[in-house]
Amino acid sequence: MRDHDPARELALATRLRRDHPAALVSAALGQARLRQRAVAKFGAEDAGRMYFTPNGVEQATRGAVAAHRAARFRSLGATRVTDLCCGIGGDAVELARAGIAVTGVDLDPLTCEIATANLRTLAPEGPQATVVCADVATYDAGDAQALFVDPARRRGSGRIFDPEAYSPPLSWALDAVRRAGLGAVKIAPGVPHELVPPDFTAEWISYEGDVKEAVLWHTPDAPDATRRATLLPSGATLAAQGLPDPAVREPGRYLYEPDGAVIRAHLVAEAARDLPGAGLIDETIAYLTADELRETPFATAYEITDVLPFHLKRLKALLREREIGVLTVKKRGSAVEPEELRRKVKLRGRNELTVVLTRVAGAPAMLLGHRARP
Repeated sequence: MRDHDPARELALATRLRRDHPAALVSAALGQARLRQRAVAKFGAEDAGRMYFTPNGVEQATRGAVAAHRAARFRSLGATRVTDLCCGIGGDAVELARAGIAVTGVDLDPLTCEIATANLRTLAPEGPQATVVCADVATYDAGDAQALFVDPARRRGSGRIFDPEAYSPPLSWALDAVRRAGLGAVKIAPGVPHELVPPDFTAEWISYEGDVKEAVLWHTPDAPDATRRATLLPSGATLAAQGLPDPAVREPGRYLYEPDGAVIRAHLVAEAARDLPGAGLIDETIAYLTADELRETPFATAYEITDVLPFHLKRLKALLREREIGVLTVKKRGSAVEPEELRRKVKLRGRNELTVVLTRVAGAPAMLLGHRARP
């Protein structure tokens, strides 16, 4: 089913039903569709061998993120982790692959069967891995060496934004981890910073520039930092050091766009530390500018050729003069929508350009340039 073609599904279903029960064929085709959706999170090799539910695909942790978390648990000395709200077992699989004995707990019997099958298929050589069908709110995890809690953050109506409306609530998950002494709670990346308890470290994680999740870590010792940003797949990490915001300055030759995890973690000042002379282009905008190009894993650099007040007719004229056929539009602090802008400028030509719609010293501006290459 790895090479399942949705366009030929009807013909395939008709052929299969000649020799197999209709219910079995329907279930097999459903799994083929879910596996295709799961490739983006788990890769073709793992996704092609796993089993899923629709909610399981939607809510499962990306494989690279789960592997990073498992490595973190191992570095903290965990040899046994209880995975509460384990879902289809994405995190449990990576914990087992990291050599950690794992007990997954979930309330839904079908989900538990799927998690068991995924562990058996993807981590057959790992340590003990079991799945228990139980309500995490009443499950006795008193002997757990470490806990990982991934509360449900969706209902039929969509995402849940109030952490106390998670299932189980965030306060319950934090208390459970405190009792264990070592553990982590997965939360939405948009969680307000004021909700992060002082005895936890908040880690924002991005994958290829997209922020995927936040995790609250608790260890027996004092937190190593209040906030942390981790960028995958490189593994580069940046910790809070309490630095003041960089000063606002005029745009230099280079514009630096911090990674989304760095911005979410409020670590733009820490990212600017290794960029000589870097400052903000506006006190409310998370863009840095500098005169020197310096490679950093925490921001993408653009070489700026024009800094102009935003004016659509002027932009159209520049694009026409420079024969721009491919336009990358980035924005921060601007009400202009990139797709709407692209429709209006009517691109023609063979050249490429990046335009950054933002504010400079409080005024709407457009910065033109291209991706810088160290």
